[in-house]
Amino acid sequence: MKQISALIVGIIFGLGLSLSHMVDPDKVINFLDLFGQWDPSLAFVMGGAILITFPGYRWVLGRKKPLFDQNFHLPTNTRMDTSLMAGAALFGLGWGLSGYCPGPAVAALTINPHEAFIFIPAMIAGGVAARWLQGSPASKAASSQ
Repeated sequence: MKQISALIVGIIFGLGLSLSHMVDPDKVINFLDLFGQWDPSLAFVMGGAILITFPGYRWVLGRKKPLFDQNFHLPTNTRMDTSLMAGAALFGLGWGLSGYCPGPAVAALTINPHEAFIFIPAMIAGGVAARWLQGSPASKAASSQ
């Protein structure tokens, strides 16, 4: 049942990305281009997502446990450190340059596969490189300070 519900939620998420044109990198880049061809429509997409997500999280986290697991798996790290800031900056830079972030890139495979087939392997390579760097002796020494 857990996999079926994940599939249904993934389909709904993908449809939402498609309907809001979040899978169109030009739409995203125009949203980020404040001094050029700025397109504010994605702000409404984000606002709608917040209006639905905020009460949804409050409702779900008010339960004793999730429907398909024994307990909630929430992040425990609340520190803002150099790794978090650098990762966020690189994510934003990649999003701004390409117009894709991970979810819309996967959904774009059905609409614009040529660009998505370039972006997705690069995204995976970046994730592998980040994991490798986190496991390197230099990163362990830096994180312990």
